[in-house]
Amino acid sequence: MELNYHKTHFLMSAPDIRHLPDDSGIEIAFAGRSNAGKSTALNVLTNQKNLARTSKTPGRTQLINLFEVEPECKIVDLPGYGYAAVPEKMKIQWQQALGEYLQKRACLGGVVILMDIRHPLKDLDQQMLQWAVSANLPVLLLLTKADKVSQKERSKQIKMVREAILPFQGDVQVEAFSSLKKLGVSTLSAKLNQWFAPLLVAQA
Repeated sequence: MELNYHKTHFLMSAPDIRHLPDDSGIEIAFAGRSNAGKSTALNVLTNQKNLARTSKTPGRTQLINLFEVEPECKIVDLPGYGYAAVPEKMKIQWQQALGEYLQKRACLGGVVILMDIRHPLKDLDQQMLQWAVSANLPVLLLLTKADKVSQKERSKQIKMVREAILPFQGDVQVEAFSSLKKLGVSTLSAKLNQWFAPLLVAQA
C-alpha cells in the first residue's frame, strides 16, 4: 500500500508528550542533529517547499511538530539536537522531551534518523540510535547531503556506518540521501509505507 505524501499537512506543535493528541494510530518520527537537513528531507518527501520550516540557523525546530499524511498516519518532526545556540538548560529539556517521546509514545512505529554523511555517528546520534533500539523501534538511518561527496566516498561512508552500528543489534537500515539530487527519496517513502502498513491493512 502506498501513501500519497504530497497530501501531508501540518497538524500541531507540542513542547512535550503531555501536549500531544491521543496515543493512537501510527506515528513515524524524524530525528537528527540541528544541521542534518531534517526539515529539507521532509519537504522533499512531501514535495512541499515550506511544510517543515527550514532555517539558515540550525536548531529552529524546538517543538515536537506533527504532520498528518492520512487520518491516523502521522509524521513527527522532533527537535533537532546538538549545535543549536540556545541555553544549556533548554538543550537538556529538549533531550528529556526526545527521550520521553521515544520511550513512552506507544503509537510510534519507526524512527528516521538523519546524519550528515560527512560527520556521522556523533555522540548524540549514537544516543538517539540507542534510545530507538532499546525501545525496539525499527530505524532508517539516512546519510544526508550525499551529493557533497564523491560516489567512492559515499560508498565508503555507508560501509563504515553499517559496520559501526552492528553492536547496537537493532533493526537499522542505512542508506544515502540527498534532498538536492532526490537520492534515497523513494527508499524513504517505501520504508514509511512499510511502517504504516499495519494500520492501513486494518482500515481496509
